[in-house]
Amino acid sequence: MEGRLFTFLGTIGGHGQEWIILSHFVLVIGIIFLISRMATRRLQLVPTGSQNVMETFVGGIIAMGADTMGEKNARTYMPLIGSLALVIFVSNMIGVIPGFEAPTSNINFTLSLALIVFIYYNYLGIKKNGFVTYFKHFMGPMPILAPLMFPIEIISHISRIISLSFRLFGSIRGDDMFLMVLLMLVPWILPLPGFFLLTAFGFLQAFIFSILTYVYIAGSIMMEEEHH
Repeated sequence: MEGRLFTFLGTIGGHGQEWIILSHFVLVIGIIFLISRMATRRLQLVPTGSQNVMETFVGGIIAMGADTMGEKNARTYMPLIGSLALVIFVSNMIGVIPGFEAPTSNINFTLSLALIVFIYYNYLGIKKNGFVTYFKHFMGPMPILAPLMFPIEIISHISRIISLSFRLFGSIRGDDMFLMVLLMLVPWILPLPGFFLLTAFGFLQAFIFSILTYVYIAGSIMMEEEHH
């Protein structure tokens, strides 16, 4: 069915899944660069227009992480999480527009994002706490529980990859299918409430991915606070 779905970019390079996802991802990056350029072209002390929107977005990302790891740490990791949030949100939004496909509706794309988060937060945990101390934390509070706790912790961390990737993929893929069926059954004017609903879902999924990334990073770098 994927090969039969019409997309504007598919008319250029064909409707193969690799081309569709790559071309739409390039489109997403282009939109983000355009928005960023508009927001930073004429910086003002009192922000207006696109600068105001981007400053609100950055402030929201920091506020989201401040409750999890404190404002200082939230600002430190804001570039990564803000970038992920922008890519996911814009990807979700172009999928709402008929004739375009969301890159996040492809499991390979969402799996790549999940692997970035997984590798990064484990890297931070090892860098901050040391290799031995970081993995010693996986063994639980008492040595006698180590043979049980260590495999459970490893499985728990690996399952985060599946959770992050499949939650985002499943939601957006389901939205795409819902939109396709809606447009097949009724004229374009009538599905407007559905478009608003899909927009809200796209925003929600970007928020969930971002807050979970903050939580995972906080758990890896704030192990001493977690013990207390």
